[in-house]
Amino acid sequence: MSTLIIAEAGVNHNGDLDMARRLVRVAAEAGADLVKFQTFVASRLTAKHAPKAEYQIATTGAAETQQEMIERLELSLADHQALIDECRSAGIGFFSTAFDEESLDLLIRLGIKVVKVPSGELTNLPLMRHIATKGLPVILSTGMATLAEIGEAISVLESGGIPRASITVLHCNTEYPTPMSDVNLTAMNTIAAEFGTAVGYSDHTLGIEVPIAAVALGAAVIEKHFTLDRSLPGPDHPASLEPDELAQMVRAIRNIELATQGDGIKRPSASEIKNRAIARRSLVARREIRAGEPFSAENLAAKRPGTGISPMRWDDVVGRPAPRDFAPDELIEL
Repeated sequence: MSTLIIAEAGVNHNGDLDMARRLVRVAAEAGADLVKFQTFVASRLTAKHAPKAEYQIATTGAAETQQEMIERLELSLADHQALIDECRSAGIGFFSTAFDEESLDLLIRLGIKVVKVPSGELTNLPLMRHIATKGLPVILSTGMATLAEIGEAISVLESGGIPRASITVLHCNTEYPTPMSDVNLTAMNTIAAEFGTAVGYSDHTLGIEVPIAAVALGAAVIEKHFTLDRSLPGPDHPASLEPDELAQMVRAIRNIELATQGDGIKRPSASEIKNRAIARRSLVARREIRAGEPFSAENLAAKRPGTGISPMRWDDVVGRPAPRDFAPDELIEL
């Protein structure tokens, strides 16, 4: 099954619709399935006094509050409609994360068919209950969460009518960028074993290695932030992929899908069978052998090509009389 690749534009448009359109085009050209933005109203998301995260202070300074920072990053209804049109033109699916009930209702009116729960909202019971009323498949990010909290969130969705089969849980670490030592990628498998849901991975590491590894481990969904330029001002740019890196990640994931789609039976593949005679060895005459002379370790050797008697029959051949004369390096016959 093909991995769903979500190119996370997030707020890397910096509040500029033209930049957001360019992000859509980059995601489409890279081959991602969906390009995802974030739908929120700052005053509904943060209190006026809410501080910034450390990584946000590092990237945008400490002179403003979190609310002041994200007010500049809101997308209007007209912006959403313009981006949906851009996605349609570019041939990529539009997606967005809602951070409140009204924003979710807006996205559903605009036609989204899947709901994405961001990590920070996993413990937002009113929003989770509202999501459950929509009856849509849910992708649940789990940064900062314990296994118990994930279970509680799934229970809320199920009790509201969302079947577990319609829930995909993304392992995630909410640090930008995530240190490699904190990824704990096998927790994705723990989630799958504990809850029996489809699983995936939302990545905040630098580079493309970890999401590729996640696909090899069975991730059904990969989400990764990208930007036009990591040096742009804004909270998420430094931990995002640039366009060429996003394209490399998508190509690598598609290759991993091909590499892991076999039936698991170990046997020579169609492409390699022709090389077996070249790479394997056969029994040959180490030196000149006269007819009737017993085959022995002194007059036999194993050399390429593998078109004659396999060296695995060494014990069967040693001690037998040579049926004819053999020249050095000639394939042995019985």
